[in-house]
Amino acid sequence: MIEIIPNWHPIFVHFPIAFATASVFFFVAAKLFRRKKWAVQCLLVGRWMLWGAVIFAGIAAIFGWFAYNSVAHDEAGHLAMTLHRNWALSVLVSLLLLVVIETRSRRSAATPSYAFLVLMVTAWLLVIGTAWHGGELVYRHGLGVMSLPDAEGSDHPHEHGTDHGEIPVQGGDISHEDDPVYSRADAANTVNTPPSKTDHTHGFETPPHDRAAR
Repeated sequence: MIEIIPNWHPIFVHFPIAFATASVFFFVAAKLFRRKKWAVQCLLVGRWMLWGAVIFAGIAAIFGWFAYNSVAHDEAGHLAMTLHRNWALSVLVSLLLLVVIETRSRRSAATPSYAFLVLMVTAWLLVIGTAWHGGELVYRHGLGVMSLPDAEGSDHPHEHGTDHGEIPVQGGDISHEDDPVYSRADAANTVNTPPSKTDHTHGFETPPHDRAAR
């Protein structure tokens, strides 16, 4: 099998999100426009999307279990992974129940009931919440990340200042008229340093640098 770092889980997690979202959309459309001729097609597509969400949620859960037991992490990362795992299991159970309910009610109702739509939207919100917690694992806790970009040693062609928006980027272009040799390395060393009186200003949310440390 081709090695994917950290594992195959990130590949499959997007499918249940997309399928569940599409399923909600088509089921709601079939209900709201039930008198239209194309409502039957919407209902059919919604059913297929629901099955796709269940299948890929199961696949993502399998590879997610492998990731849960193999990715290096600290105590905070472990708690976040456990929370994400519990949300994912609730999503899988919810989607399975929806498949059972939809299959049984298919014979007695031409369109989904409002109760089914409420359950469908609830399951979709669980999917979105699970995806959010999964993003937290990577972007907040750094799980599965092997390296970070070397911003100081790179030959990036432009400075990240106010050219990209109204709010300056932390660590970007900062006015230091009294210290022309001030660099990004100095900015990196100012994290957690106490504020001090200076005669120049810093960018948005950027703490002043410690002149004694240099």
